[in-house]
Amino acid sequence: MRSIGLTAATWRKSSYSNPDGGECVEVSDDFLMAASWRKSSYSNPDGGACLEVADNLPVIPVRDSKNPHGHALVFPAAAWAAFVTTLRN
Repeated sequence: MRSIGLTAATWRKSSYSNPDGGECVEVSDDFLMAASWRKSSYSNPDGGACLEVADNLPVIPVRDSKNPHGHALVFPAAAWAAFVTTLRN
């Protein structure tokens, strides 16, 4: 598990959170917008055809809503899916 800053991501409160504002978990489904992209070293150095990559993908970031500008815990997508499936069952 890695901790990365995702303050620019769009967060939503999990439906499993306490609706009274107590213990809450927020999830970001569109963190790709906040991902740090870098140009591949194999891209054309003069512009034109470029390939950009974002590290740490595919992952699902989760953060504490009481510290929205803090770091996020990042889980592999398969592990997150298994976790959610377990919660639903």
